[in-house]
Amino acid sequence: MPQVQIIPLGGVGEIGKNCTVVQEGDDLLIVDCGLSFPNEEMLGINIVVPDFTYLVQNKDKFKAIFLTHAHEDHVGGLPYLLDKLRVPIYCTEFTAALIRQKLDEKVGRDKYDIRIYKPGDIVKVGALSVEPVRITHSIPENCGLAVRCSHGIIFFTGDFKFDFTPVDGKATDMARLSELGREGVVALLSDSTNVERPGWGPSERSVLPGMQAVFAAAEGRILMTTFASNIHRMQQFMDVAAEYGRKVAVVGRRMEQNIDTCERLGYINVPKGTRIKLEDLALYPPNKVAILTTGSQGEPMSALVQMSRGEYGRLQIKAGDTLVYSARPIPGNEGAIWRTINRLFQQGCRVIYDSPMPIHVSGHAYQEELKMMINLLKPFYIAPVHGEPRHQYLYNHIAREMGHPEHRIFTMATGVPLNLDDTSAALGTAVAAGSVLVDNAGTAGVSDEILRDRYSVANEGLVIVTVPVDVTKGVLAGDPSIMAKAFSGSPKTLDIALDFLMDAMRNLGREELRDTSRVKADAADAVKRAIQRRGGARPLVVPIVIEF
Repeated sequence: MPQVQIIPLGGVGEIGKNCTVVQEGDDLLIVDCGLSFPNEEMLGINIVVPDFTYLVQNKDKFKAIFLTHAHEDHVGGLPYLLDKLRVPIYCTEFTAALIRQKLDEKVGRDKYDIRIYKPGDIVKVGALSVEPVRITHSIPENCGLAVRCSHGIIFFTGDFKFDFTPVDGKATDMARLSELGREGVVALLSDSTNVERPGWGPSERSVLPGMQAVFAAAEGRILMTTFASNIHRMQQFMDVAAEYGRKVAVVGRRMEQNIDTCERLGYINVPKGTRIKLEDLALYPPNKVAILTTGSQGEPMSALVQMSRGEYGRLQIKAGDTLVYSARPIPGNEGAIWRTINRLFQQGCRVIYDSPMPIHVSGHAYQEELKMMINLLKPFYIAPVHGEPRHQYLYNHIAREMGHPEHRIFTMATGVPLNLDDTSAALGTAVAAGSVLVDNAGTAGVSDEILRDRYSVANEGLVIVTVPVDVTKGVLAGDPSIMAKAFSGSPKTLDIALDFLMDAMRNLGREELRDTSRVKADAADAVKRAIQRRGGARPLVVPIVIEF
């Protein structure tokens, strides 16, 4: 039988950027195509997407994209992939409704092909086939994917939890998972985000009493921020608002779009007479209104962050308001979130971000749920995904405790294939993979060199070196100069750097002075060495040659 490869292009050893290749012979598909968010060193970067070089290199084999659900860390990379390649996208109706909005905006309706699947369908992709299985998460129509290959079933849990009382009443199809386990799961790629949490995760319904307590106590307006895709959370907010006689306005373009779409398709039921337009808030007293808003991750242009700064023209925070922070910070966003919360407190808003009664529950499985998934599927090989190295390590420890031998447990890394053959599995040779940085203007492919330069300017400042050269004669046409911006070093340091620069330029011969690239390199090197020796600083040094 042919070799089957499982190649993660993202989503292993990290949270986000989920994208995994399954390849058998000349047939290749990917599961999910997500994004992640930048860390504090990625100045000016908006999002991070997978490097799609391997898919472009194998475009003749690339048959389809399968999406587990509509969260950004699983679908946010689609516009950047579809800019390079066009293949069918398979997903549920709900996921399709949410991604269409973004794809229409970013790539155009004529550049994508969405095909709807339902749990239980079998989609043939050459030698492979894919069966979606309903599994609960924090978003409707979430599916695990059973990919059948020559060696058995490769099962992708996607993001999951075992919620036995889901808001929409659609529980995990545990019977089907058990049947797949009996059929033969050769490899399980499991969510590991919450592996550090013992026990069982609480149901989404457990948020309801916490919301009711907030509504019962608040005397002014109530605001809640959560992910714009958390339809079940917003449904409960609407229901509780109606229960306490409050009208609900929605703030934030993406959240408004999602609620409109979900209401039209029947995924959310807004109690009659509850929702009002934002501009109609003034028609009601503060204790009769509630507001849903974007901004749970401290996004700079989100409605909540702009309100916290007093810069949102459509709505201002008032003393006496109560904000419910009903989300979990994405790693890297904590600083922005706390700054937003602090500004809200300063404006007289009470912010509830922790409570004896839950105001947020995770959509990811705790330890006992992860064990249950293993027991249901009975996989031969196991590999944790959707987790950082510590999550992978702990998940593997749990698998060993459950009796799985070491040689059947794999810690995957970006770009490194897990190769399956008739009798064994092993990690293979890495393929082209990594991260592509997208800046605030939407430009993909910001290089590491640019990032290093931005980081140097932000932390050490900018030094501009100007050297006038008569390139015809091969002589200096004047004295070199140095100008600094945002440089915290002493003026004496720049004076010493100028002396180093003068000496370096005087040591160049006529032919060397005619070579402007050589002049720039020597000038920058002299100034860098002088500043580092004198002040220990590493500003960005930009050499300029003025030719005469």
